[in-house]
Amino acid sequence: MHELGIVFYIIRDVKQAALEHSVQKVSGVVMNIGEVSTIIPDYLPAVTYCEDCHSEYGTVAHGKKCPCCGSEHTYLLRGNEVEIKEIEVPNE
Repeated sequence: MHELGIVFYIIRDVKQAALEHSVQKVSGVVMNIGEVSTIIPDYLPAVTYCEDCHSEYGTVAHGKKCPCCGSEHTYLLRGNEVEIKEIEVPNE
């Protein structure tokens, strides 16, 4: 998983939202990771799709090579989603 890259994108998006709304300080970010809302990211499991046999499998356990047919004609289907649900701004 590309945790550091995800954090940089989140920081970029929060900064942009703060600038658009003339916010000087952000006290926290609540993230929506799949169906879970939390401040600490909880990632969805990565799932890869095989174009040859049309199966889905766990990416972490098997990588790019399909465990069903051995094909490497695969791509990441799910597992890199992060959505910023709410940005908390302190009352000053």
